[in-house]
Amino acid sequence: MPTDRAVSERAVADRAVTTAEWWRDAVIYQIYPRSFADSDGDGVGDLPGITARLDHLADLGVDALWLTPFYPSPQVDMGYDVADYCNVDPLFGTLSDVDALLARAHGLGLRVIVDIVPNHCSSAHPKFAAALVAGPGSPEREWFVFREGRGADGSQPPNDWPGTDAGTAWTRVAAPDGAPEQWYLHLFDAAQPDWNWENPAVADMFDEVLRFWLDRGVDGFRVDVSHGMVKAPGLPDMGPRSWNQVIPTVDPATRPPMWDQDGVHEIHRRWRKVVDEYDGRVLVAEAWLDARRGMLYVRPDEMHQSFNFAYLVTPWRAIDLRTTIDVSLAADGSVGAPTTWVLSNHDVVRHASRLGYSADSAPAGGIGLGDPQPDRAFGLRRARAATTLMLALPGGAYLYQGEELGLPEVTDLPDESRTDYIWFASGGTSRGRDGCRVPLPWVHDAPSFGFGPGPMSWLPQPAWFVHHAVDVQRGLAGSTLELYRLALRLRRELGLGHGDVVWLETPPDVLGVRRGPVTVLTNTGSEAIQVPVLAGSRRLLDSTGEHTGAPLESPTATLPPDTTWWLVPDRG
Repeated sequence: MPTDRAVSERAVADRAVTTAEWWRDAVIYQIYPRSFADSDGDGVGDLPGITARLDHLADLGVDALWLTPFYPSPQVDMGYDVADYCNVDPLFGTLSDVDALLARAHGLGLRVIVDIVPNHCSSAHPKFAAALVAGPGSPEREWFVFREGRGADGSQPPNDWPGTDAGTAWTRVAAPDGAPEQWYLHLFDAAQPDWNWENPAVADMFDEVLRFWLDRGVDGFRVDVSHGMVKAPGLPDMGPRSWNQVIPTVDPATRPPMWDQDGVHEIHRRWRKVVDEYDGRVLVAEAWLDARRGMLYVRPDEMHQSFNFAYLVTPWRAIDLRTTIDVSLAADGSVGAPTTWVLSNHDVVRHASRLGYSADSAPAGGIGLGDPQPDRAFGLRRARAATTLMLALPGGAYLYQGEELGLPEVTDLPDESRTDYIWFASGGTSRGRDGCRVPLPWVHDAPSFGFGPGPMSWLPQPAWFVHHAVDVQRGLAGSTLELYRLALRLRRELGLGHGDVVWLETPPDVLGVRRGPVTVLTNTGSEAIQVPVLAGSRRLLDSTGEHTGAPLESPTATLPPDTTWWLVPDRG
């Protein structure tokens, strides 16, 4: 393992840390703080633990990291229920620990993006507590979406909007004497009341929040549910429209009244003005949208990037992948924005498991005991091929912690260990997201696999994590970790984050694309396929890790199934 000094010197030399538009081709690594590294042995990851492991990210070759929420919170939704936007939950550390993390990351040439959660807060937030006490008609209640119920006695919710647990998106509160009173809106759990963005004071408060963190030195914000802050005027019934956050249409008549309302763009423009007061800072939208709507979020005066969830959910088929890539590049390019690519995050089944099913049978939610299980070896092979393709595409890319280790979803968690509120809200019918959030393995023969100094981890780590530990894979030819390190280094050296995509004529199951000096071939089929290649070319990168650097002398080559090659002319 390289020394801290060697990592720091190399990292700073490799990264253009002063580039104003660094985000256009950046590879950003998502850290889920609870599960990355634990410094104090309580079984929960924390900020000092992250700081101590930042050399891993510098050595991996990413450009930035994104931290999911570490703010004070009751942790009903693992930090996305924020009780104080300008502090740190003691579970994770202190503001001084944030400062130390920023200093260390910047010293390594890494930028730091933090989560901001503007659609809702925690029911433990002081402003919501004040609203409950103040009562109907008070200024305090104007911070949130309170409404009278329907029916003669107000016992029915104000409208028909459902929540994430398939129940109602409304909860009724009681007066001090116990009498039933108004209802408040929560698109997610009842412990996460929605802010009322029609109240100018809400916007003023969030301006202050942004500046608080920008002044501390953060490099940008990932904006949670960035398409949800504004609701349709009058809060009309949804009727037959689908609640789903994934908007499949641009037709306003079928758009759910709680998602993707035009008013969100005024908020984004306001935030962009704030962020532009600082050099090189960015806004990233979390918006599950059709590309034709998503492009509106990355216009020049709004967000810098938006997550490409369409790519994440695209089936593993050449024609589907090509269509998504083309649509994404065209939509974002029409407004001068880079496209981003992502395969895993803290809310979905890890792609090393999701791709372990047939293309049309991947699970929509979590996986548990008794469910159909993915083929682990099959999934990993496909995941490596998918990542190698993704990292050859122009624009930005996001990696989720542990994917560089080939970590699959933990599908054998005991039900009694589950913590995700979705599991409880669904009555145990939805497995939730715990399987992708299990703490990372760092050292194969240490307690908690080196996650912390002791044996505790907030979710149980399976015994088979021993084969995925960082220390086992580092320096091991062909390991998933070494594949990622090589791909990221070559991506930077070859400038693959910029430029055009030129499609090549290939057999139906094969994607062929020219990226500058590199020819990228991906076989999504189940059989080896003969593909035309330039005689004398060599495999600069092979997702299987078996033949990297090997020359190809004939005008055709046999591309194995679920494999990606990067080919370049062999200049001897």
